[in-house]
Amino acid sequence: MSSFTNVCLHTFGYEMPPRTLSSEAVEQRLAAVYERLRLPDGRLEMMSGIRERRLWQPGTKPSQAASMAGRATLKKAGIDPTEIQCLLFTSVSRDMMEPATASFVHHSLGLSPGCLVLDISNACLGFLDGMVLLGSMIEQGQVENGLVVSGETAEALIESTIQTLLTDSSLTRKSIKPAFASLTIGSGAVGLYMCRSSRATADRPHLAHCAWLANTDFSNLCLGGQSAAETTLMATDSEELLIQGIETAKRTWELFSSTSGWHDEDIDCYCCHQVGSAHARLLFERLALTAEKNFETLPFLGNVGSVSAPVTMAMAIENQRFAPGMKGAMLGIGSGINCLMLGVTWQV
Repeated sequence: MSSFTNVCLHTFGYEMPPRTLSSEAVEQRLAAVYERLRLPDGRLEMMSGIRERRLWQPGTKPSQAASMAGRATLKKAGIDPTEIQCLLFTSVSRDMMEPATASFVHHSLGLSPGCLVLDISNACLGFLDGMVLLGSMIEQGQVENGLVVSGETAEALIESTIQTLLTDSSLTRKSIKPAFASLTIGSGAVGLYMCRSSRATADRPHLAHCAWLANTDFSNLCLGGQSAAETTLMATDSEELLIQGIETAKRTWELFSSTSGWHDEDIDCYCCHQVGSAHARLLFERLALTAEKNFETLPFLGNVGSVSAPVTMAMAIENQRFAPGMKGAMLGIGSGINCLMLGVTWQV
């Protein structure tokens, strides 16, 4: 658990992919599998609450997506790229094993040679971890500002999953379950310019508080990247991941809310890592949080990995669901299992 006093969340920016893929369209491609296994039409949207998700044009790399969001963020903030002192790339998706995908983003954005450049990888919590790391560096005076970016690319995962389901004649109603979570993933990109607080940033949101917890006894519930090089597949025990993820979140919330001023009644808006509608309902029930305060992007974005929670806050700000005078909480649960919760204040 940690607190911050000098960290401004100056500007969020994001980029939405141009293509839309509905859950209905996914099921149409899987019609032969549905018919053989006697699965009801509409199952995917009914189980997940996801009507559609967004996709990039074929061949778009994570660095390209992140660069689009980073460029939009810097333009919106009015910041010269050469002024950025730290760049953190935080996606699940990456261009390749080596070098760091942040290197490609750094070059694309035209950042200075003196900018610290690195990747952070922690499944769907990467961006929130990046906020904590950069916030700590700003708080300690190591840097004055920085840019956190994420660019998730779901295209290969969705296509590989569909092709595998269509060609695997041994599938049963039970054995198909671990693949369904892969069909809920969407693409997207988000950026956040953070800087040291000053009089000029008094009217901006500020990072104030955070708590985290690791529950790695259950690190085998969502596994990706084990397949042959030409495919991208994941296996997810969604039911057990739901149970253990919520229990980890409950314990993390107990830590987070043990600090005065961060109880449910103090918070005006929740921006969560959004996995599915059942997950959201159980999360708010188990933690005894006010569900009406949850700003949702899940139905039209799907699960956007590390982009999910920050892009939800960006959209909440645009829609004035998170506005001056309010307190917000970013709630993240990632496979591993890891949980991280951030408290954001926005004083008048």
